[in-house]
Formats: sequence, structure tokens, C-alpha cells
Amino acid sequence: MPVPFKFMQLPDLAVSKRFNLSKPPGSSDAVLLSALIDRELAHGRRLAIFTADAFDAQRLLDELPFFSPDARCVLFPDWETLPYDSFSPHQDLISERLATLWRISQRDKDSGADLVIVPATTALYRLAPPSFLAGYTFEFKVKQKLDEAQLKAQLTLAGYSHVSQVVSPGEYAVRGGLIDLFPMGSLVPYRVDLFDNEIDSIRTFDPDSQRSLYPVPEVRLLPGREFPMDDA
Repeated sequence: MPVPFKFMQLPDLAVSKRFNLSKPPGSSDAVLLSALIDRELAHGRRLAIFTADAFDAQRLLDELPFFSPDARCVLFPDWETLPYDSFSPHQDLISERLATLWRISQRDKDSGADLVIVPATTALYRLAPPSFLAGYTFEFKVKQKLDEAQLKAQLTLAGYSHVSQVVSPGEYAVRGGLIDLFPMGSLVPYRVDLFDNEIDSIRTFDPDSQRSLYPVPEVRLLPGREFPMDDA
């Protein structure tokens, strides 16, 4: 979209060159960034925006779609833990982070991302290489052959926890010919019904009531953790 204010016109940015501009008031920074986003996307380039804190990151995620509706924006969330905390980040946050990393890797697909917004504190922590996410992500669909023992081995290797009842991302349970899964990066869990060694149906289910809901054609499983936990 055209930028109406002269002070918001951006110069051509070059690699290793820095351009400084005082932060404009209100949502003007979103207008300014939308001009940069539209220009870069027109040249087939993606962007990463680093913000001072998580509040600014969430605000930009809410505002940018208004000024650049065609840009696919994602937020890379923080762990929300302090460096010396004795507890791990919440599973929902790990799930959201993995989903964001997967979207970034899907560059030329409908499910990909054009712009990732990252709080500065989040950017300080190292990430596993893209090969880890690619190597531990797998999919299966209805009517596909599926070996239950092999699936359990894959889930364990990918960092999923075997539980009696699935309620959180990163868990799975096996009851006869039914396999309940809550994939990382998914908003809902899935129930896989096996007939012999073939997937007869896949349905979502409510983790609170454990009741099956609507059918889906396939399931994508991201790793259960952000880092490999194998022997190597």
C-alpha cells in the first residue's frame, strides 16, 4: 500500500548497512514496517522483525495484517522462563514454537510464513538446525498402512510421552486398536482407529471429555521437543 507520509518513506536497504529511525508514535511503526514488508515480498524475500519485548511483538502481530493483509505473519513466542528457573517451558509454548518453525520451513507453500516477529530476548537462545525438524516430522493419512509398534518407536524417538490419557501436546496413548495423539503444533488431539494394520479413520477429540468429534483425512506430527534427545 502507498505510504502517505514523507517521513515514512524507506530508503533502499543494503546488506551490512544500517538505517536508524526514531520510533514513530502509536501504530505508525506498523505502517512503516508494512511498506518494508510489501517491498521485500514483491522481490520474493522474507523478513524477520526483532522487537524490544514480547508486548511489542504481539502488538505488531495484531496490527500488521491490517496494513499488509497479504503477508503471512507469525510470532515466534518466548519460553516465558528465566535463565535459572527450575521448571521447563509450558508444553503449549513449545508446541506453538515448533509450529512456527515448521511454517517458516514451508517457504513456497500455502501453510508457510512471509514474516516472523521475534522478541529480542527470544532471539538470544540457540535453536536446533532445520534438519532436526525435517528429520523428526512425519505424516500419515486414512487408508495408509501403519505398524503400531513402529509408530510407538517413532513417537518415543521424537520425544512424545506415553500416557494413560492424552490431555496435552506431546502425548500419546494406545488402547487396543485406538491410538490417541496430541501432535505438537496442533490445536486439537487426534484419535486414530486401526483396522488390522491399516488406518480406518482419524478423528479429532475433546481432551476434557475424551469424546470423538469430526473426521480428518491426515495428521502431521512435529517433534515432541525442540532439541534431539537421542543417543547422538
